[in-house]
Amino acid sequence: MTPADQPAPGPAEPGSAAPADPGGAGAPADWLTVLTTTDAAEKAGLLADGAVELRLAACAQINGPVTSVYRWEGLVEHASEWQVLFKTTGARYPALESWLTEAHDYENPEIIATPVVRGSAAYLDWLARETSG
Repeated sequence: MTPADQPAPGPAEPGSAAPADPGGAGAPADWLTVLTTTDAAEKAGLLADGAVELRLAACAQINGPVTSVYRWEGLVEHASEWQVLFKTTGARYPALESWLTEAHDYENPEIIATPVVRGSAAYLDWLARETSG
């Protein structure tokens, strides 16, 4: 069967693991992973705890140390950092970004959101429940 012969997919069943639909340019995805880095394991832990306690993220994972190489104020820098990966929803992203900007001690913290395009229905439902308030 060629792609042209295949039936078009129907609407997703409630709770299904259908892809997140960003809804066009600039629209938020249903689910996101959000990355930040910091220069100490203790700081990473505080950011993770705070975001989960405030229900800005359902989960946060800390990885590190990692070596970051970047240009800052005209110089190439090398630093040990800890990555924090938050699992959240598109609806909670603005509050998470705002909170991270305030809570972070970097002048210009890395805050990068990546859409989750697929995931298990049970996990994504849990993620939505944990961030809903």
